[in-house]
Amino acid sequence: RKAFPMAVKVLCFGVSLDGFAAGPQQSLQNPLGVGGPALMEWFFPTQVFQRMHGGAATGEHGETGVDNQMAERGFDNIGAWILGRNMFGPVRGPWPDEAWQGWWGDEPPYHVPTFVLTHHARPVLHMQGGTDFHFVTDGIASALAQAQAAAKGRDVRIGGGAATVRQFLQAGLIDELHLAMRPVLLGAGESLWQGLDMRALGYAVAEVVQGERATHVTVRKQG
Repeated sequence: RKAFPMAVKVLCFGVSLDGFAAGPQQSLQNPLGVGGPALMEWFFPTQVFQRMHGGAATGEHGETGVDNQMAERGFDNIGAWILGRNMFGPVRGPWPDEAWQGWWGDEPPYHVPTFVLTHHARPVLHMQGGTDFHFVTDGIASALAQAQAAAKGRDVRIGGGAATVRQFLQAGLIDELHLAMRPVLLGAGESLWQGLDMRALGYAVAEVVQGERATHVTVRKQG
Protein backbone atom coordinates (compact mmCIF):
# COMPACT_ATOMS: atom_id res chain seq x y z
CA ARG A 1 0.00 0.00 0.00
CA LYS A 2 0.97 3.62 -0.37
CA ALA A 3 2.75 5.30 2.52
CA PHE A 4 -0.21 7.64 3.01
CA PRO A 5 -3.80 6.56 3.66
CA MET A 6 -5.26 8.79 0.95
CA ALA A 7 -6.69 6.63 -1.85
CA VAL A 8 -7.82 7.28 -5.42
CA LYS A 9 -11.22 5.71 -5.98
CA VAL A 10 -13.91 5.22 -8.58
CA LEU A 11 -17.17 4.69 -6.69
CA CYS A 12 -20.80 3.91 -7.56
CA PHE A 13 -19.82 3.59 -11.21
CA GLY A 14 -22.79 2.18 -13.14
CA VAL A 15 -21.90 -0.39 -15.78
CA SER A 16 -23.97 -2.74 -17.95
CA LEU A 17 -23.52 -6.50 -18.11
CA ASP A 18 -21.70 -6.01 -21.43
CA GLY A 19 -19.30 -3.44 -19.97
CA PHE A 20 -20.73 -0.10 -21.08
CA ALA A 21 -20.66 2.89 -18.70
CA ALA A 22 -22.81 5.12 -20.96
CA GLY A 23 -25.00 4.64 -24.00
CA PRO A 24 -24.26 5.99 -27.50
CA GLN A 25 -25.07 9.53 -28.72
CA GLN A 26 -24.55 11.56 -25.56
CA SER A 27 -26.23 14.97 -25.85
CA LEU A 28 -27.94 17.67 -23.83
CA GLN A 29 -31.13 15.58 -23.98
CA ASN A 30 -29.27 12.33 -23.23
CA PRO A 31 -26.39 13.10 -20.81
CA LEU A 32 -25.83 9.35 -20.22
CA GLY A 33 -26.36 8.45 -23.89
CA VAL A 34 -29.30 6.57 -25.38
CA GLY A 35 -30.31 3.85 -22.89
CA GLY A 36 -27.71 5.10 -20.38
CA PRO A 37 -30.14 5.94 -17.53
CA ALA A 38 -30.76 2.17 -17.13
CA LEU A 39 -27.24 2.01 -15.63
CA MET A 40 -28.27 4.33 -12.80
CA GLU A 41 -31.66 2.81 -12.00
CA TRP A 42 -30.13 1.28 -8.86
CA PHE A 43 -29.25 4.80 -7.62
CA PHE A 44 -32.39 6.83 -8.37
CA PRO A 45 -34.61 5.17 -5.66
CA THR A 46 -32.00 5.56 -2.88
CA GLN A 47 -32.20 7.98 0.01
CA VAL A 48 -28.83 9.42 -1.07
CA PHE A 49 -30.21 10.34 -4.51
CA GLN A 50 -33.47 11.73 -3.11
CA ARG A 51 -31.54 13.87 -0.62
CA MET A 52 -29.21 15.19 -3.36
CA HIS A 53 -32.15 16.17 -5.54
CA GLY A 54 -34.44 17.71 -2.93
CA GLY A 55 -36.72 14.67 -2.65
CA ALA A 56 -36.92 15.09 1.12
CA ALA A 57 -38.67 18.43 0.59
CA THR A 58 -41.40 16.73 -1.47
CA GLY A 59 -41.85 13.90 1.02
CA GLU A 60 -39.80 11.39 -1.00
CA HIS A 61 -37.38 9.84 1.47
CA GLY A 62 -35.93 7.10 -0.71
CA GLU A 63 -34.90 3.53 0.03
CA THR A 64 -32.36 2.66 2.72
CA GLY A 65 -31.24 -0.81 1.62
CA VAL A 66 -27.92 -2.17 0.35
CA ASP A 67 -27.85 0.04 -2.77
CA ASN A 68 -28.28 3.09 -0.54
CA GLN A 69 -25.48 1.93 1.80
CA MET A 70 -23.14 1.59 -1.17
CA ALA A 71 -24.16 5.06 -2.40
CA GLU A 72 -23.45 6.49 1.09
CA ARG A 73 -19.98 4.93 1.00
CA GLY A 74 -19.39 6.72 -2.30
CA PHE A 75 -19.36 10.11 -0.52
CA ASP A 76 -17.45 9.00 2.57
CA ASN A 77 -14.12 10.79 3.21
CA ILE A 78 -13.94 12.36 -0.29
CA GLY A 79 -11.75 15.49 -0.36
CA ALA A 80 -11.74 16.17 -4.12
CA TRP A 81 -13.22 14.90 -7.38
CA ILE A 82 -11.87 14.55 -10.92
CA LEU A 83 -14.30 14.59 -13.87
CA GLY A 84 -13.85 14.12 -17.58
CA ARG A 85 -15.06 16.98 -19.74
CA ASN A 86 -18.19 15.04 -20.82
CA MET A 87 -19.16 14.61 -17.17
CA PHE A 88 -19.16 18.40 -16.81
CA GLY A 89 -21.27 19.05 -19.89
CA PRO A 90 -22.08 18.48 -23.57
CA VAL A 91 -20.00 21.42 -24.90
CA ARG A 92 -17.19 20.21 -27.21
CA GLY A 93 -14.08 22.04 -28.35
CA PRO A 94 -13.16 25.53 -27.12
CA TRP A 95 -15.61 27.06 -24.61
CA PRO A 96 -17.76 29.52 -26.61
CA ASP A 97 -18.39 31.42 -23.35
CA GLU A 98 -18.75 30.60 -19.67
CA ALA A 99 -22.54 30.14 -19.73
CA TRP A 100 -22.43 26.35 -19.23
CA GLN A 101 -21.93 25.64 -15.51
CA GLY A 102 -22.63 21.91 -15.36
CA TRP A 103 -25.67 19.63 -15.33
CA TRP A 104 -26.54 20.25 -11.68
CA GLY A 105 -27.96 23.75 -11.24
CA ASP A 106 -26.58 26.27 -8.74
CA GLU A 107 -25.44 23.72 -6.16
CA PRO A 108 -23.61 20.69 -7.60
CA PRO A 109 -23.49 17.50 -5.48
CA TYR A 110 -19.70 17.55 -4.96
CA HIS A 111 -19.18 20.15 -2.17
CA VAL A 112 -15.37 19.91 -2.52
CA PRO A 113 -12.78 21.09 -5.10
CA THR A 114 -13.55 19.38 -8.41
CA PHE A 115 -11.05 19.11 -11.28
CA VAL A 116 -12.34 18.90 -14.85
CA LEU A 117 -10.06 17.44 -17.55
CA THR A 118 -10.16 19.54 -20.72
CA HIS A 119 -7.95 20.72 -23.59
CA HIS A 120 -9.36 24.24 -23.28
CA ALA A 121 -8.51 26.58 -20.41
CA ARG A 122 -11.22 28.31 -18.42
CA PRO A 123 -11.21 30.29 -15.14
CA VAL A 124 -12.12 28.59 -11.87
CA LEU A 125 -15.90 28.34 -11.47
CA HIS A 126 -17.18 28.87 -7.90
CA MET A 127 -20.56 27.27 -7.23
CA GLN A 128 -22.86 27.15 -4.20
CA GLY A 129 -22.25 24.54 -1.50
CA GLY A 130 -18.45 24.55 -1.68
CA THR A 131 -17.92 23.12 -5.18
CA ASP A 132 -15.17 24.91 -7.12
CA PHE A 133 -14.58 23.61 -10.65
CA HIS A 134 -10.93 23.82 -11.71
CA PHE A 135 -10.25 23.21 -15.42
CA VAL A 136 -7.04 21.21 -15.96
CA THR A 137 -5.44 21.29 -19.40
CA ASP A 138 -2.20 19.38 -18.79
CA GLY A 139 -3.39 15.81 -18.30
CA ILE A 140 -4.35 13.25 -15.68
CA ALA A 141 -1.13 13.27 -13.62
CA SER A 142 -1.46 17.04 -13.13
CA ALA A 143 -5.16 16.74 -12.29
CA LEU A 144 -4.40 14.02 -9.73
CA ALA A 145 -1.58 15.99 -8.10
CA GLN A 146 -3.82 19.06 -7.81
CA ALA A 147 -6.74 17.01 -6.50
CA GLN A 148 -4.58 15.25 -3.90
CA ALA A 149 -3.23 18.58 -2.68
CA ALA A 150 -6.77 19.98 -2.44
CA ALA A 151 -8.10 16.84 -0.69
CA LYS A 152 -5.88 17.48 2.36
CA GLY A 153 -5.38 13.83 3.24
CA ARG A 154 -8.84 12.63 2.25
CA ASP A 155 -9.60 10.41 -0.74
CA VAL A 156 -9.87 11.56 -4.36
CA ARG A 157 -12.88 10.27 -6.31
CA ILE A 158 -12.71 9.93 -10.09
CA GLY A 159 -16.23 10.56 -11.35
CA GLY A 160 -15.88 9.41 -14.96
CA GLY A 161 -16.79 9.04 -17.69
CA ALA A 162 -15.48 5.76 -19.04
CA ALA A 163 -12.60 7.23 -21.09
CA THR A 164 -11.32 9.11 -18.04
CA VAL A 165 -11.52 6.03 -15.82
CA ARG A 166 -9.72 3.97 -18.51
CA GLN A 167 -6.87 6.49 -18.64
CA PHE A 168 -6.39 6.38 -14.88
CA LEU A 169 -6.58 2.56 -14.81
CA GLN A 170 -4.10 2.23 -17.67
CA ALA A 171 -1.68 4.42 -15.69
CA GLY A 172 -2.22 2.30 -12.57
CA LEU A 173 -3.39 5.36 -10.62
CA ILE A 174 -6.65 3.96 -9.23
CA ASP A 175 -6.54 2.12 -5.89
CA GLU A 176 -10.15 1.01 -5.77
CA LEU A 177 -12.93 0.65 -8.34
CA HIS A 178 -16.52 0.08 -7.12
CA LEU A 179 -18.80 -0.94 -9.98
CA ALA A 180 -22.58 -1.01 -9.68
CA MET A 181 -23.26 -3.73 -12.26
CA ARG A 182 -26.75 -3.58 -13.70
CA PRO A 183 -28.41 -6.63 -15.33
CA VAL A 184 -28.95 -4.82 -18.64
CA LEU A 185 -27.31 -5.07 -22.08
CA LEU A 186 -26.63 -1.77 -23.86
CA GLY A 187 -24.94 -3.22 -26.96
CA ALA A 188 -23.10 0.02 -27.75
CA GLY A 189 -21.80 3.17 -26.08
CA GLU A 190 -18.80 3.97 -23.88
CA SER A 191 -16.96 0.73 -23.07
CA LEU A 192 -15.22 0.61 -19.70
CA TRP A 193 -12.86 -2.30 -20.43
CA GLN A 194 -11.82 -1.55 -24.01
CA GLY A 195 -8.04 -1.99 -24.35
CA LEU A 196 -7.50 -2.83 -20.66
CA ASP A 197 -5.94 -5.99 -19.22
CA MET A 198 -6.97 -5.55 -15.60
CA ARG A 199 -5.02 -8.57 -14.36
CA ALA A 200 -1.82 -7.41 -16.03
CA LEU A 201 -2.40 -3.96 -14.48
CA GLY A 202 -2.43 -5.60 -11.04
CA TYR A 203 -6.13 -5.47 -10.18
CA ALA A 204 -8.25 -8.18 -8.53
CA VAL A 205 -11.84 -8.51 -7.32
CA ALA A 206 -11.95 -7.76 -3.59
CA GLU A 207 -15.66 -7.70 -2.69
CA VAL A 208 -19.04 -8.60 -4.20
CA VAL A 209 -22.25 -7.36 -2.56
CA GLN A 210 -25.74 -8.04 -3.94
CA GLY A 211 -27.93 -4.93 -3.81
CA GLU A 212 -31.59 -4.52 -4.65
CA ARG A 213 -31.06 -3.39 -8.26
CA ALA A 214 -27.31 -3.79 -8.84
CA THR A 215 -24.45 -6.13 -7.96
CA HIS A 216 -21.70 -4.10 -6.30
CA VAL A 217 -18.24 -5.33 -7.30
CA THR A 218 -15.14 -3.77 -5.76
CA VAL A 219 -11.83 -4.20 -7.61
CA ARG A 220 -8.57 -3.22 -5.87
CA LYS A 221 -4.99 -2.68 -6.93
CA GLN A 222 -2.83 -5.41 -5.40
CA GLY A 223 0.39 -4.89 -3.49
